Order: sequence, then structure tokens, then C-alpha cells
Amino acid sequence: MNTAAHYIGNELELFRHARNWKTYYRKRLSSYIHGHVLEAGAGIGETTLHLLNEQVDTWVCLEPDASLSEKISEKISTGELPPKISVKTGTTEDYTLPSLFDTIVYIDVIEHIEDDRAELRRAAGLLKAGGHLIILVPAHQWLFSPFDKAIGHYRRYNKKLLRQAVPASLKSKELFYLDSLGLLASLTNKLFLKKEYPTAQEVKFWDNLIVPVSKAVDPLILFSTGKSLIGIWQKP
Repeated sequence: MNTAAHYIGNELELFRHARNWKTYYRKRLSSYIHGHVLEAGAGIGETTLHLLNEQVDTWVCLEPDASLSEKISEKISTGELPPKISVKTGTTEDYTLPSLFDTIVYIDVIEHIEDDRAELRRAAGLLKAGGHLIILVPAHQWLFSPFDKAIGHYRRYNKKLLRQAVPASLKSKELFYLDSLGLLASLTNKLFLKKEYPTAQEVKFWDNLIVPVSKAVDPLILFSTGKSLIGIWQKP
């Protein structure tokens, strides 16, 4: 990512209606999201809309692609997103003041950044004391597929790799996988279908049928594996 970045891929539109999935991870994250929030790589604002809650005072959507940040601005101006939300075109490199935010959120973003460690060092510097860093990434490098390549992923993550990317100064609060059944669907695509993009119908099938089953299965296997990995860290 950089200030003049242009986002490749169209999965933002494909997955914008994956409401079961967004509701699933929102329930695991909502208690950490409050006060002044920065969402890095905000895309078209769909994740913003799902994660926003009454405990949030302000929410900055940081998006390096000007065409995408313009779409967020339009949603704010039309009232689709509330006025407590603002948008800034750029990256964390454009912030020079330290300790601005209570929560910083990266949802399916870090895998798009070549130097993830430098990015997360900057994020740690923007957190207030006691603030939380929330990261959701695609899991397991052995699942890396033509779809990952097509949308600009540098990597997928396991727990060790994500821990290594986060500054040691931050305290780990939670680290767990979600969507165990979705993992099987991704593996099927990698081994057999080898598709660069799912269709809208396939996304709906995953969201309406696979995600609800994962919600039932994930706790039974103690969130030990899944298609996505979530990590939450706190600044001392």
C-alpha cells in the first residue's frame, strides 16, 4: 500500500453482502471497538458499517485508493454512513501524531501489504495506551490460490507468522481461527476448481450455508483452525 495506491480485484463488491460472515466476526470483536477508531484499508466502507457500534465516538476510514475513499465519502454524504465517520485518502505513513486512537482495525488488509511489520509498527505508534489492535487475515499459506494472487495477496498467515508481524511491545489478548468449514471450501478451490474469482452465487452459498455451520463447529474444535485468523493485541 502507498498513498497513491490503486486497489486490484473486485472482491469488495463480491463480498459486500456476506452479512452472516461479517456478523459472525463482529460479535467476536465488538467489545474491543470503542472510542476513537481507525480502520486501515477501509475499502468501500462495508466493514465500517458492520463494525460500528454505540461505543464509538469517531471513526476514521483510511483508504489509499482515492476512488474507493470517494465511495465512502458518498456514503457519508447520503447518510448511509453516520456523521461520526470521516474518510482520509492515504496510509498510516500520513499520520505523524502518536497515540491518536483507542482501536485500530485491519480487516483483510495486512496480507495486501508487502512490509507488514513496518505497517504494524506504525499502527502501534498510533495507539493510545490501553488501546487495541485488531487484525483479521486469511489463514494458512498452504491455501494460497489463484484467487489470492489475483487480488494482490502477498501471503496468508498462521499464528506464528502473524505474531512475528506484530510489534513485541504489544500484549497479545486473543488469537484464534474462524470458519472451519470455509477452510474446506477454500481447499477445494485450490486443489480442484482453481478459480481466480468466486461467482456472486458461490459467495451467497458460502455466506448462507457454510458460515452458519462454521459458527456451530468452530467452538467445538476450540477455534483451532479455519479460513480466517483473528488477532487482538493491546498497547500497555
